Amino acid sequence: MKQNNTFRICPLASGSKGNCVFVSTPETAVLVDAGLSGVEIEKRLTLVGQTPEQLDGIIITHEHSDHVRGAGILSRRFNIPVYVTPQTYAACKNLGKIDLVNFFECGTSFCLDQLQVAPFSISHDATDPAGLTLSFGENKIGIATDLGIVTELVKEHLKNCQVLYIESNHDPEMLLNGSYPWFLKQRVKSRTGHLSNMDTRALLTEILGQELDPVKPILQHVILAHLSEENNCPKKAAIEVAKGLNGSGIVLHVAGPDHPGEMIRLSLGANRV
Repeated sequence: MKQNNTFRICPLASGSKGNCVFVSTPETAVLVDAGLSGVEIEKRLTLVGQTPEQLDGIIITHEHSDHVRGAGILSRRFNIPVYVTPQTYAACKNLGKIDLVNFFECGTSFCLDQLQVAPFSISHDATDPAGLTLSFGENKIGIATDLGIVTELVKEHLKNCQVLYIESNHDPEMLLNGSYPWFLKQRVKSRTGHLSNMDTRALLTEILGQELDPVKPILQHVILAHLSEENNCPKKAAIEVAKGLNGSGIVLHVAGPDHPGEMIRLSLGANRV
């Protein structure tokens, strides 16, 4: 039985240890990525008042283990369909046998019960990585992590969202002076790596600059995701990214690796919470 009459999003885990986001409408509940063990995802769902039996799908954005680790076991144990591109599915070596597979293509929207899902291509060192927007009624949530650059395609999809779940992976100085070997530093800051705090700030500045009413923007919440524990810290990311919000009243959250974040609720048909 699904709960309440709102459109909701809650990060269950975010970072290199594992990524998993819960999104629901009154009649549909999904995970975007399942990068923890099945047992740990069950535990974190319980912490936010949910169960795996309520899930109608698991959407996989790309094949890296911190995004798919628990997808196979959850699908088999609870008969949950997995939504994935054919290329990503072929690249996932540890999913095991999944009977309920639904393929999608980046650039082609699809319906998952009450959710309208629009996958779009992003720049990352994976086979066919995807960002997503998930829409229900007039409300839209944008999810984009694991991308090295913000393309015009990414900007177009992330416009007019009420919530953005967006990567803010590293602070450039911390990365440069940190303990990563040089080749890994080069990977992180490459066009197929990860966004810095400054990159994310610039993206939000541009998105807000396109709002019809900057005093009361459509965007209500920004969730900073996939922070590096080695090359970033929540306070540093929040301070830098907040510069791009221009005192707009948008609520800034930082998702972490060790426990679920806040359950954000969007009132249906309303521009604001």
